[in-house]
Amino acid sequence: MLRIAILGLGEGRSTMSAALESKKLELVTICDKNEELCRQRATEFDFKNYTTEYDDLLNDESIDIIAIYTPDYLHAEHVKQALLAGKHVVCTKPFIDDLSKANELLEISERTGKKVFVGQSSRFFEPMKRQHKDFTEGVIGDLITIEAHYHADHRWFLEKGWALLDSFKWLYGGLSHPVDFIRWYLPNIEEVMGYGMISSNAKKAGLKNEDTMHFIFKAQDGRVARVSGVYTSPTQPTKRDSGMSCILRGTEGASQADYHELRYSVTTKEGEEKIIHWGDEKLKYYFRFSGQTHHAGEYQNYLEYFVDSIEQGFTAYPDMKEGIGTVALLIAMDRTLKTGVPVKISDILAEYNLVKSEAV
Repeated sequence: MLRIAILGLGEGRSTMSAALESKKLELVTICDKNEELCRQRATEFDFKNYTTEYDDLLNDESIDIIAIYTPDYLHAEHVKQALLAGKHVVCTKPFIDDLSKANELLEISERTGKKVFVGQSSRFFEPMKRQHKDFTEGVIGDLITIEAHYHADHRWFLEKGWALLDSFKWLYGGLSHPVDFIRWYLPNIEEVMGYGMISSNAKKAGLKNEDTMHFIFKAQDGRVARVSGVYTSPTQPTKRDSGMSCILRGTEGASQADYHELRYSVTTKEGEEKIIHWGDEKLKYYFRFSGQTHHAGEYQNYLEYFVDSIEQGFTAYPDMKEGIGTVALLIAMDRTLKTGVPVKISDILAEYNLVKSEAV
């Protein structure tokens, strides 16, 4: 059993639940600069070992893994410190917000021999897990194209003051989920083109960046994919649509994984059509808090996968290289919104002296 500590107790709430429920992990310490939040989590989970000092985690030789859920701009420094302290690292998405720091982190990870895993949690949700398993087993044949979206009525979110800052972008906070689905199946994206706008609802609230976006991706082998995100308008009934979906279209079949609804549909190469709904048991495993705002089951799935990778010596994906590649793709998407022309991922990587590899 590996020993884990958690830095950042907002999103880290799900990780606390995941670690405490897992038979593969022992939660050692939790940490947040906000002592009141530490006390709140300690009471909620009846877990008393907390600190407000990150150094306490770094200096504890008994800790094997540090899980980082701090604001994006702090990720690079927190990951660096954890690696130098001899810890394996889980870091929430997006991995870093500044690619100029990527090469240093890659070098430190290589030198220390410590693993870094990027917490793209949606890959570890039940319908998406089943979709990927079916695909790798050839159920729909070879992949032709992918479509993914994240559409949500998040007008309530605009009441948060920091959501109206120039620095806040739905592109990074929301679209990183469906973009990761594209990267999962088509890692070698070569070029992206997209358009976006600030909707009338968002303008009224004072949002500074796009809340409505559509993108087309082209892979090196010529295959194409698309992603869309819409965040401040009403949505369809869940029986008709899903807030987040990934659709695979293959040479012999097709599949669709729907996020919150715990729903999966597939047409197999034999022509069989089926729809799977997971029931209350899975619902309670994945969504352990009210309102489905935290999804601890996915976190438990990916933490246990990461533990297996450490103990068995395989690479857990998304690793650091793949996380960096996804950030480069998001930067390219941001740029095409501004320029109105296609952007090559290789140009972004070249700007930061990053070498194109299979993952990045």
